[in-house]
Amino acid sequence: MSLGAALNIGRSALTASQLGIQVAGNNMANVASPHYTRGRLELAPIAGSSGSGLYMGRGVQVQGLTREVNEAVVQRLRTGISDASGARAKLDVYGAVEARLNELSGDDLSSQLTAFFNSWSERANLVQSSAVVIQQGQQLAGYIQGLRKSLVDQRLQVDAELGAMVERADVLLQQVAALNAEIVSAEEGRFTAGPLRDQRDAVLAELSELIDISTIEQSGGGVDVMVGSTPVVLGGMSRGITLERESVGGRVEMWVSAKNDGTRLPVTSGRVGGLLETRRDAVNGTLDRLDEISTQLIYQVNRVTAEAAGEPGLTRASGTVPMAAGDRVLALSDPQNASVGGMAVPPTNGSFLVQVRDTSTGGVRTVRVDVDMNGIDANGNRSFADDTSAEDIRVSIGAIDGLSATFDASGRLVIESEPGIEFAFAEDSSGVLAAMGVNAFFTGTDARDISVRQDLVDNPTLLKVGRSDASGLLVENGGALAVAKIQDLRLEALGGDTIRGRWSSTVQEVANRTTTAKVQAESTSIVQQSLQAQRDGLSGVSLDEETLNLMMFQRQFQGASRLIAVTDELMQTLINLV
Repeated sequence: MSLGAALNIGRSALTASQLGIQVAGNNMANVASPHYTRGRLELAPIAGSSGSGLYMGRGVQVQGLTREVNEAVVQRLRTGISDASGARAKLDVYGAVEARLNELSGDDLSSQLTAFFNSWSERANLVQSSAVVIQQGQQLAGYIQGLRKSLVDQRLQVDAELGAMVERADVLLQQVAALNAEIVSAEEGRFTAGPLRDQRDAVLAELSELIDISTIEQSGGGVDVMVGSTPVVLGGMSRGITLERESVGGRVEMWVSAKNDGTRLPVTSGRVGGLLETRRDAVNGTLDRLDEISTQLIYQVNRVTAEAAGEPGLTRASGTVPMAAGDRVLALSDPQNASVGGMAVPPTNGSFLVQVRDTSTGGVRTVRVDVDMNGIDANGNRSFADDTSAEDIRVSIGAIDGLSATFDASGRLVIESEPGIEFAFAEDSSGVLAAMGVNAFFTGTDARDISVRQDLVDNPTLLKVGRSDASGLLVENGGALAVAKIQDLRLEALGGDTIRGRWSSTVQEVANRTTTAKVQAESTSIVQQSLQAQRDGLSGVSLDEETLNLMMFQRQFQGASRLIAVTDELMQTLINLV
């Protein structure tokens, strides 16, 4: 080996050690960077040549700088991040809904329902006055409306957060596409652009917190990002995502879709996925149950009060549901009848009795009014043409001697008697009187607008708590007792449950799901931490290891410097000899 070859060896060692020190220093400088991937200098001997019967090496060469990364672990970590973030979102929303329900506190809907029905029982026993019953009804209606508003406010909060999260995810997808282009341009298939890849990993990690993604790395260095099987980033192009909204059945439904073609994306995890699920199940599900029991509360109480009677009897009764002029002649079963939407529960096939009493003689006449809602005409064909309309009800009642029936200016049915005549209703199997709000206690259709009839509030003495049997005999507290029994009535519309039982099961379901969400949040957090530890063990910086590397390259540098110095002395000696 010549002295020149020795100098070249020393120079290669000097260069390698300088780069090694730089790599170790950069690793140590980024020890606290959360998404930094440790770099490793790849060294290899330079192929030698034969001479003087020996095959000698020619030093060391730097083959490149590699990132210590396991893509399979990184992908699992991103999934773990999405699952943990989604579980935390579910816990946040379920916990908020549970807090708003405030069950078992004494100031909850179950307690309000109990107090309301108890007030009717006490009224039947003459313990409480009608004013107390009405006041308790107002308190219940106000509580239901307030609870619904609170849940709607929770939904608005979720909607606002969803909008912000999806906008942020869209920005992150654009950043991934831009970084893809930079990485492909920087690497050109020759070396790895570690800092740019670390930056992209950080963006993908943040994106995983928002939506569940998977990635496929291409040969040029870019990555395609998928949501389910749908690509949202292809190389340097982002398809973009947006939050779609659509009104379905009077309610706004939401989902995430691709901007460029509207493809619906199956976002099931991440914070966005968690919020979408809890918006549907926790918030809207609870609102549905609240509306459901409120509708039945309105309808069942009004069915009883529609048949309420007392001393003196009714001389005037009015409905609370306005009927548009064009809808009055349409069958109440006709889907085209828009006014039916103002009814808590539409009427069904059946009939009701009108009992007319002459106050001078005490005689009672009973007239049956049939209500046809079977959707079949006289020829046996499917049709609403022969079904009963609001106008038919008005005509049938107005045809009874001593009674008149009209629609007032707002379209509400008004029934009045002639002087010396009183009337009452009984055995309404169709529910049409309650549907039209005749002699109702509650107005409204569900939790949005439930309230007590205003004229009862203004004059509690108008509340009738008696009830007539089929023969016209008055039971003075029959109506109040019938309302009190509603709390134990198992309703087919509620799946065979009672009103209070249905709400209790709703509250229990929310509580169970909150507990489940808490367990999921804890377990997914543990999984994420475990995956993060695996990733850090493979890609993170160990100060001890880097310190050893630094010392090794330092000694290599010192050795290379000594080699060059000795070779230089020998060359000077050789030159002086010549």
